[in-house]
Amino acid sequence: MADTVLHDVTDGLATITINRPEAMNALNVEAKAALRDALAAAADDTSVRAVLLTAAGDRAFCVGQDLKEHTTLLEADRAAGTGGTMTTVREHYNPILRAITGMPKPVVAGVNGVAAGAGLGFALAADYRVVADTASFNTAFAGVALTADSGVSWTLPRLVGRSRATDLLLFPRSVAAAEAYEWGMVNKLVPAADLAAEAAAVARALASGPTFAYAALKESLAYGAAHTLAETLEKEDELQSKAGASDDHAIAVRAFLAKQKPVYVGH
Repeated sequence: MADTVLHDVTDGLATITINRPEAMNALNVEAKAALRDALAAAADDTSVRAVLLTAAGDRAFCVGQDLKEHTTLLEADRAAGTGGTMTTVREHYNPILRAITGMPKPVVAGVNGVAAGAGLGFALAADYRVVADTASFNTAFAGVALTADSGVSWTLPRLVGRSRATDLLLFPRSVAAAEAYEWGMVNKLVPAADLAAEAAAVARALASGPTFAYAALKESLAYGAAHTLAETLEKEDELQSKAGASDDHAIAVRAFLAKQKPVYVGH
């Protein structure tokens, strides 16, 4: 049986591919655990300077929970009077979201098709989204009598506003890529045939960039989302002092004065 998640590291770029195209890249237990572990490995690997999260096939990025497996596990839980199936949020989805948002390197989502439920959450958690013009987004949760997980209740309103996020969560529907782009859910919209190349190009550019500065930018944006301006100014001062002491900053300044393109080392 093929691996449910593929993980490749080349020239500082970790490419992590959800690999269940026959199931629209739905997440069974094996895939969830593999994705969690691959992201954790990429976060810890000092040779990795950027991550590309994408999926196999052209129909779906990820449609969230594998409902066929989920139904079987849920019925077993109900028969046994237990609730182990729903621990997947704590065991899988939350660690995946923390890995994407917390790793000190940029994460690019290459969204090749439908992103629904947890798949939507993974895409929205990424730092940059390159999306095929044939892709679509759907919250999906209420459609199966569930609430939001995978960070959607945090990321979605910050991207599209609380009113629109509430509408999409209460009344799930397919949001076409062009509409999602207009709303700010998409960074770069490309023809479907170009998705793989465009997403890889963005990720490779980030992998060759000033990694420490990117990590500081991620931290600053996350901090600013939950703190006052005064507190954020203090955080910016702290992070800028560290960035200013990095090798990459020295390289960038020397290259600027020499009118050359900087070659960053990632620290």
